[in-house]
Amino acid sequence: MARNTARREELAAQATDYALNHGLIGLSLRPLAAEIGTSDRMLLYHFASKDDLVATMLRISNDRSVQAVRALPRSRSVRAAVLDLWRVSTSEESDLCHRMYVEAAALGLLGREPYVSVVREANEHWVGALADHLVAAGCTRTRVERAVTLLDAAFMGLQLDLPLDPDESKRKRVVSDLADAIATIAQS
Repeated sequence: MARNTARREELAAQATDYALNHGLIGLSLRPLAAEIGTSDRMLLYHFASKDDLVATMLRISNDRSVQAVRALPRSRSVRAAVLDLWRVSTSEESDLCHRMYVEAAALGLLGREPYVSVVREANEHWVGALADHLVAAGCTRTRVERAVTLLDAAFMGLQLDLPLDPDESKRKRVVSDLADAIATIAQS
């Protein structure tokens, strides 16, 4: 049984890499399986269904984003923490992970099971990592929920607009303004 668990984890990681590079939209088990060196039947042997596989890929993708946040060194201030979090959130790997989340939403997966539970859990881990980083930088626990709600919503909106707005200087100004706003919330 342990071998099957290890194989399932290996297939899940490979499938996640595939989906991060090819997307969830139009995902078909046969091309996925061929790319990772197995068959669609073996995928269904290790995963109860395509939904189970996709839910697992969403978990792994989110875990990677959370790990990137948790790997950040402590920021010197709340304002700097926002800028550091933006930098890690827009890194190539984290950006791909966020795009997978957006694709899942676009496909309507996030409103039905098993995705509702997976995304709820993933969001709790993501927001927890953001909150912990802000608290370590000086935000109080009483203010962090408000700060993280604004931060998470703003990051999602900005990341959705990234491919549409090539003006890097405008985006830097907006992220700087966001950092100022979060720092104000943390101090008030």
